Amino acid sequence: MSASASSTAGDEKQEAAPVTHCKGVNDLDKVVLREVRGSSAEVYLYGGHVTSWKDEHGDELLFVSNKAIFKSPKAIRGGIPICFPQFSNFGNLEQHGFARNRIWAIDTDPPAFPVPTSNTAYVDLILKPTEEDLKIWPHSFEYRLRVALSPGGDLMLTSRIRNTNADGKAFSFTFAYHTYFKVSDISEVRVEGLETLDYLDNLQDRARFTEQGDAIVFESELDRIYLGTPSKIAIIDHEKKRTFVVRKGGLPDAVVWNPWDKKAKAMSDFGDDEYKRMVCVEAAAIEKPVTLKPGEEWTGKLELSAVPSSYYSGQLDPDRVIQDSIVPEDSIS
Repeated sequence: MSASASSTAGDEKQEAAPVTHCKGVNDLDKVVLREVRGSSAEVYLYGGHVTSWKDEHGDELLFVSNKAIFKSPKAIRGGIPICFPQFSNFGNLEQHGFARNRIWAIDTDPPAFPVPTSNTAYVDLILKPTEEDLKIWPHSFEYRLRVALSPGGDLMLTSRIRNTNADGKAFSFTFAYHTYFKVSDISEVRVEGLETLDYLDNLQDRARFTEQGDAIVFESELDRIYLGTPSKIAIIDHEKKRTFVVRKGGLPDAVVWNPWDKKAKAMSDFGDDEYKRMVCVEAAAIEKPVTLKPGEEWTGKLELSAVPSSYYSGQLDPDRVIQDSIVPEDSIS
């Protein structure tokens, strides 16, 4: 199988190809993306699931549990699980929907993509419902996912979900990129960009509160859905002197989660002390479900970068906004 990929100078030097198909844990198919400067990413077809993102020094930036189970029907614990068509238990489906534990296919002929792809390694995946899926969620859709690595090592995920119902019916869904970031020590981590916003506290029956702190810090279990969030959020790892910058489009909400010790011990696919080395900050659309009429397409974008904290002034490209849209049928070529 071949995936779409642009050529890089690395090909001429006989370096590793920008896109490689190989086998991963439990003989599952995966795609490895490599940029000429040394950054890389890995995507499993099981779940359309990004399980690794490394910088040019080979340092891993995503957390995957040492006890993660790479086997159906369990979703992979860590990386970037895709929650679709339901986040958490916001509906009647299994927790976080079914996209994260289905086998996706390589999309060899995706529709025209509006984002320039020069000098990036990328792969296009597609998910369509099975007969079993249609029994539990009776809506026809095409979910196209592009995972791309920029020359500078930024990781970009673009989801395009289209309603292909033939019966004329609209459908609604909730969504999240459930990103697990790898951190050195959770007690030394701050999340900035969500100050003064309202959130739903999942530990208090989703009661609504307003964030009072000048940043989110972690001293116990935390599980919140922040509403109406900006297009940019920063995760500052003081000990590592590294800042993750999350940029998003089409995803107004942001989930912040750390299970802490008690819940960590209750999860069979999560190490007892691993909560110290991870934090989830998830670009999401939850409070107001996305509704698509037949033929309409929604786009949800996530762009992740890792920079030395000394570069982060709290105003990284404040005017840079990733546009989001639902595209009507007649405007899709």
